[in-house]
Amino acid sequence: MPQLLSTDAVPRDQRLAYWTDMICNVYVQLGCDPVREGDTCDFEGSIRQHALPGLDVSVVTSGPQKVMRTPGHISHSSDDYFLVSIQARGRGVVRQDGRDAVLAAGDFALYDSTRPYQLLFDESFEQIVLKLPGERLRSELRDTEALTATTVSGRAGAGHLLLGMIHTLREDIDTLQPASALAVANGVQNILVAGLQTLPAASAPSLSNLTAYHLARVKRLIDEQLADPSLSVGTLAAGLGVSVSHIHRVFRSEPLTPSQYIWERRLEACSRDLLEPRLAGRPVAEIAYGRGFNDAAHFSRAFRERFGCSPREWRQQRIQ
Repeated sequence: MPQLLSTDAVPRDQRLAYWTDMICNVYVQLGCDPVREGDTCDFEGSIRQHALPGLDVSVVTSGPQKVMRTPGHISHSSDDYFLVSIQARGRGVVRQDGRDAVLAAGDFALYDSTRPYQLLFDESFEQIVLKLPGERLRSELRDTEALTATTVSGRAGAGHLLLGMIHTLREDIDTLQPASALAVANGVQNILVAGLQTLPAASAPSLSNLTAYHLARVKRLIDEQLADPSLSVGTLAAGLGVSVSHIHRVFRSEPLTPSQYIWERRLEACSRDLLEPRLAGRPVAEIAYGRGFNDAAHFSRAFRERFGCSPREWRQQRIQ
């Protein structure tokens, strides 16, 4: 169910402090100041928050402000998230890593909670904010630090597709079944990645047809043998009749090493299994073992790092 938070719930002289608490609870530890002196008592804002598996979606409507995540905030919090601000109304600026992304309606930009950033709004605005675990996006993109605070247009290409999906999601999010919600969350991430890959800093030499063929062979074999706990780069090489160094070479252009990719595929498979009604009676550890994990505690830690919650909390979404 969505959660609506609003400064209307408190007296006017407490609204800015209440707002700061709200954004810290919904996003990460932050500070907030009004843009103009004397705006403290007139401050108004609201956040409507929705949770999908592995992806939080919120709609922020508020007045002018400056939001800051400082080294001090980071030192008191180990939060590791990527956030994406999609400008729905008004104008905003995302500042991080020495760059400013100026956002008009329809534009979006990425920022990373592990480093300082600022969000600047000189007028009333509305934004749709996506929040996803850091490791999730790093598994899809190389050199994310080069992609932050860079404007992606929502008027064409993947940016336009992302906006269309987000607007549809706003209308239907409360009626989605867990399996559908997971598919939508994955779709949003895929389109987001596609949009970020259009940025100049993300450009990389394209793979040759031969390398792409060998990479596809390796990935196909990984999927076929995912349940085997002994699956490794060595067994892959033996199964394909190639050297271990060959496996590493074909993964050179990928954001993950071969071993990391195996873990990623296992975690993704477990995330789907945990939401599958037919597996509702199967213990979490058994699901993990069925996907090649051989240590329940290690699986639980890796799952939380990847999806931002424990396997049991993830499964709970199926019955909410």
